[in-house]
Amino acid sequence: VSWFFSPTRSEITSLDSGNIDDILNNADVALVNFYADWCRFSQMLHPIFEEASNVIKEEYPDKNQVVFARVDCDQHSDIAQRYRISKYPTLKLFRNGMMMKREYRGQRSVTAIADYIRQQKSNPIREVQDLEEISSLDRSRRNIIGYFEQKDSDNYRTFERVANILHDDCVFLSAFGAISKAERFSGDNVIYKPPGENAPDMVYLGSLTNFDLIYAWTQDKCVPLVREITFENGEELTEEGLPFLILFHMKDDLESLEKFQQEVARQLIGEKGTINFLHADCDKFRHPLLHIQKTPADCPVIAIDSFRHMYVFPDFSDLSVPGKLKQFVLDLHSGKLHREFHHGPDPTDVAPGQPIQDLASSPPESSFQKLAPSEHRYTLLREKDEL
Repeated sequence: VSWFFSPTRSEITSLDSGNIDDILNNADVALVNFYADWCRFSQMLHPIFEEASNVIKEEYPDKNQVVFARVDCDQHSDIAQRYRISKYPTLKLFRNGMMMKREYRGQRSVTAIADYIRQQKSNPIREVQDLEEISSLDRSRRNIIGYFEQKDSDNYRTFERVANILHDDCVFLSAFGAISKAERFSGDNVIYKPPGENAPDMVYLGSLTNFDLIYAWTQDKCVPLVREITFENGEELTEEGLPFLILFHMKDDLESLEKFQQEVARQLIGEKGTINFLHADCDKFRHPLLHIQKTPADCPVIAIDSFRHMYVFPDFSDLSVPGKLKQFVLDLHSGKLHREFHHGPDPTDVAPGQPIQDLASSPPESSFQKLAPSEHRYTLLREKDEL
């Protein structure tokens, strides 16, 4: 049986609060196994993870090219909390200290894990050999194109670092030297081509060597303000740790989606980073709708999933009322939605400073959190249920 195999050597780095930042910040790519010793799936993964590390180290001998590391989440609960780890084992990818949104969910085998790392080390940027290629781009995708005088430059290295992080969200292309000259009338240049044949290009105007600036600009272009939640990404979105503001709509009801997108951009752009703006297919997500006593016949419906409860926006027709949607989100942050969920509308005659008693609640869990349960992981909730 494969998990009883004992490799001759192990290249796994054990992380703790004293070394984690230094090791991850200096690693081009790091794959971290967050585990618990009592979890049998963690025990099964250990020798597989070690052997995959041995295979990859043969191909990438530089210690900072690829790091395989692990965190004992029982011993270092502060680290588990920092990265919002709630199930074991969880494999997370880091690039130069930055944790990627998508955890590794592939097969738990030496071959699959090694192939995953090889893919992460491959160049995420396609080099353009003729500017005519730009005219035939897939305009259903989000395209980021960099025009550089030379590849061996700080400008391109920063662009490459951004592409390594966001290549799952955008297509990245580059052109150099004489090929790119026509697009470099004022120096090296980066543009964004949004989806749609007639959508206008957007030009990055900041410093090309300032990683934080160009990353923020590119992320804003590559990651839509309102994203679709699906069975495939539901758990991943939950792990970002932000509550959901969700529009439930029928798949062909694009008018409601457009209104929602417009009002989110108009009223809630300042809340980006405190809540995730999502839309969901009513037919596919009947179960979360049942949590708020709704069916597809009631759609479109707007709700907040706080991971404790789901709260319904009173009337979709009020969406365009100035400030109405924003107040709904502010009421979540202030605790008003939670209080009224348990106690009814806030009383107007509560004396200043008088506490309103809260009810005990179960550990936070999104209605979307267990959409696709994995047989290779042991969740804290399962453990609790079996005790």
